[in-house]
Amino acid sequence: MAVPALSDDLAHPHFVLASASPRRLDLLAQIGVTPDDVVPAEIDERPLKGELPRDVARRLAGAKAGAVAERVPGSWVLGADTVVACGRRALPKASSEGDARACLQRLSGRRHRVYGGVALVGPQGGVKERLVITSVAFKRLSREDMDGYLASREWEDKAGAYAIQGLAGAFVRSLIGSYSNVVGLPLFETAALLSSANLIKWRRPDTADAD
Repeated sequence: MAVPALSDDLAHPHFVLASASPRRLDLLAQIGVTPDDVVPAEIDERPLKGELPRDVARRLAGAKAGAVAERVPGSWVLGADTVVACGRRALPKASSEGDARACLQRLSGRRHRVYGGVALVGPQGGVKERLVITSVAFKRLSREDMDGYLASREWEDKAGAYAIQGLAGAFVRSLIGSYSNVVGLPLFETAALLSSANLIKWRRPDTADAD
């Protein structure tokens, strides 16, 4: 079976992930990709007035990649952003238990959307972008569900106050679309972006690897 690997072509500058998220680093590793550097973008991630959730995800992914590209010129830079939304409202990254409870109450028994923006900035400044939408339905959460999840602290700094790969996976009644997008990075679309830039070369494993 062919497996991906970062291109070793010396014509390609090094590859940078513009994110401090360990989840995104782990997801890249899942498809065999390890960035040469990880550089957090450190930008203002607050939505603009009247900005729709899908536009927030797209704009912030590009802004993160662009901000880091300015600091590491001549590199390929990947930026990503995840927005959890109920209708036209983007839910915050929970910074307090009160925020987290409010998010869970809004998600309880409802279907919501997770928007994942991905942007790849090239050495010459060109940008390739993708927007991925996943539909997620939560069961109706009991008081015990909410209290137990809040006590776990898994909600801290999570978009929409939950991490689907953790305890909140038990809340998900159905999911349509990319699971990895909800975790933090849509792998199919990201791999396609990296491949289109010749940053991934598919190779067959060595005989030793196959054993």
